[in-house]
Amino acid sequence: MNGDPCLLSATELRGLVATKKISPVEVTRAVLARAEALQPELNCFITLCGDEAMAAARKAERKMMAGEPLGLLHGLPVTVKDIVNTSGVKTTFGAVPYKDNVPSEDAVAVAKLRAEGAILIGKTTTPEFGSKCLTDSPLFGRTRNAWSAERSSGGSSGGAAVAVASGIAPLAIATDGGGSTRIPAACNGVVGLKQSNGVIAHSQALDAFGNQTYVTPTTRTVADTALMMQAMAGEDSCDPWSIGVPVPDFIGTALPRGDLRGQRILFCASPPGRPVSSDVAASFKASLDRLAGLGAELEEFSGEGFDIEPIWRAINHTVWRTRFAKLVAEHGDVLSEAFVKQVALATNVSGVAYQEAMFARTALFRRVQSLLARGHLLLAMPTLTRTALPIDQDLFGTIEIDGKHFDSVRPHWFPWTMPFNMTGHPAISLPCGFGRDGLPIGLQLIGRFRADAELLRVSALFEASHDLLSRRPG
Repeated sequence: MNGDPCLLSATELRGLVATKKISPVEVTRAVLARAEALQPELNCFITLCGDEAMAAARKAERKMMAGEPLGLLHGLPVTVKDIVNTSGVKTTFGAVPYKDNVPSEDAVAVAKLRAEGAILIGKTTTPEFGSKCLTDSPLFGRTRNAWSAERSSGGSSGGAAVAVASGIAPLAIATDGGGSTRIPAACNGVVGLKQSNGVIAHSQALDAFGNQTYVTPTTRTVADTALMMQAMAGEDSCDPWSIGVPVPDFIGTALPRGDLRGQRILFCASPPGRPVSSDVAASFKASLDRLAGLGAELEEFSGEGFDIEPIWRAINHTVWRTRFAKLVAEHGDVLSEAFVKQVALATNVSGVAYQEAMFARTALFRRVQSLLARGHLLLAMPTLTRTALPIDQDLFGTIEIDGKHFDSVRPHWFPWTMPFNMTGHPAISLPCGFGRDGLPIGLQLIGRFRADAELLRVSALFEASHDLLSRRPG
């Protein structure tokens, strides 16, 4: 073929590989060259697997030329966030004490992609243990936004989103514990899905029953997300919530067919008292107009009861303290100040306070269920309240929105992502516009519990209603 394979989607590359119009070796060589060229500026990789990737590509080429059956992702390059285990390849969790850690086996999601022929080209950056909405660590420094070197990539899957947005590889495994896939997706103008609980088995969750973290896909297009979902979904004995969950036809369902006539969508710009920048508000209104143009009936709902950051923190930070208190005591001098401070935040959370937060989590799930049970297809809101934060943003500093400063990043920047980690409903961030600063803005859509394929169908229709895919970072 003529042209740059790095500019093609995974779905397009899949068709070209299947018809022998491009070789996995050509694709892998191109994405590795792009990764090496952009890494000094973007800093989105902590490990590149050049030799291993080329060996896998040559093997994939031989299989293709021999006419053997090909997997769903045969010869397609994928990156994996450096918090997700990869057999024989360093998994550092973004933390200095784990800088030489090499797992002996793949996480279930990684194994599924490899079984379908995907080629691992590298591990993408994450803050220590995916602990914040900014991607930096004493181990590797800062990861820059794909659109502006002066802005953050978001987090904690910042490296994954930047690698996809910058054309290094079309598919990325990320994770999401409070917005860690959707935040960087919105910051970098890509598609970030947090699927329903149990749809993709999570083999590294220590508390499988109370888990609110997810191993997720990040891609440039909705069709590519469906492709990853088709490969990654399915039950596994490691995850009780995955057992018995059927795998639908994600690829076929996610085609932008039909319209939204007769479908009702609830929308809300922000929980009460939380700010939204004027350009995000304008982009959100334009997104609602597009949904209405597709035939959807729109109805506003109150964001009352969704400002749940203290509840999320009581659960999440207690988990972190249980996991990492010993690590901090032994290695606090090589861990970031922000990570150490977050672990300490749970010191005074009692067992009663934790259980009360779990009760509140159940109440939140039932509130979302009641909203969607009234014949509504999905919920809509901005992913973030403003575009990407400055590259040197302090997690515990103030956040600036339209010239005003607010005292806490988490509840003021992404109030809408945390609730759906707790409820388990599928949530997707889609590119929906650009701010006055030229940076991407994201729309978040929330689907019915385990109606992930239906959510992807609506997302594909929305994606097809604009031409944002034609815009790329410089």
